[in-house]
Amino acid sequence: MTVLEAIQKSADFLAKKGVESARLNAELLLAHQLKLPRMKLYLNFARTLTPPETDGLRELVKRRGLREPLQHITGATAFCGHEIAANRHALVPRPETELLAELGWQFLQGRPALPNHLASALDFGTGTGCLAIALAAKCPTAHVTALDISAEALVLARQNAVQNQVAERMEFLQGDGFAALAGNHGDSRGRSPHRFDLILSNPPYIATAEIATLEPEVRDFDPRAALDGGVDGLDFYRRLAAEAKAFLKPDGKIMVEFGDGQAAAIQTIFETEKWIVEVVREDYSQRARILVAKSSSSSSS
Repeated sequence: MTVLEAIQKSADFLAKKGVESARLNAELLLAHQLKLPRMKLYLNFARTLTPPETDGLRELVKRRGLREPLQHITGATAFCGHEIAANRHALVPRPETELLAELGWQFLQGRPALPNHLASALDFGTGTGCLAIALAAKCPTAHVTALDISAEALVLARQNAVQNQVAERMEFLQGDGFAALAGNHGDSRGRSPHRFDLILSNPPYIATAEIATLEPEVRDFDPRAALDGGVDGLDFYRRLAAEAKAFLKPDGKIMVEFGDGQAAAIQTIFETEKWIVEVVREDYSQRARILVAKSSSSSSS
């Protein structure tokens, strides 16, 4: 069987299994099997696969036909130009989340450079660490804290940080939300001594009852804790809006990603907690996706 024949047969099989972009998936699986860049397949269409290569591809395609995510099969995905390892312990990074990373590093890059002061950021619910790693890579003078309740996710995040050579400027904390931050004794105004220029989060935002309706790649392979946002999907936004101010510097900002149709409700949640919502940004498909807010007390702090 030639490379071209293998791609065609694999794509036909995956299409029948309901896999979107079946041809692209087939090419990426074959490129992974042959340890070649995908575009080099086009220069080798007539090459005959060896029996071990054919058997290996067949197993990969079978797994994808069972709707195991491509990123789990290949072991990695791309995020903001970085290779990010992916597995069952963390949500597979989505392309739209790159916009959140970009907004975050643009804000940090614009912070004034002060003597003996590093800009700081908190990635709340870091998962694979993709957001924290992108910030650290783009802002080499910043210190980034990656926080997650899952010990397994933090192992993955740390591995990704080491692989991308930013681990020395990152801190990894396990715990349930802001309680994980050490030294949280607060001052007379309830503010934590552990405060950040920027808090970023792509929290769980799927309503509990909707999880069963998701695509198999998400429903059966992403960790439920990374998906389940409570009855209406908004639990973590209420928590962030109520608790984040104590951990934010007076002129800092919070930026959060959210799901389709949630923009108005989330804006109301933050405004009810006396945040000033600066902007709601759209993603590549013109869907409202990211909210940026600052504390209403910023000007007087």
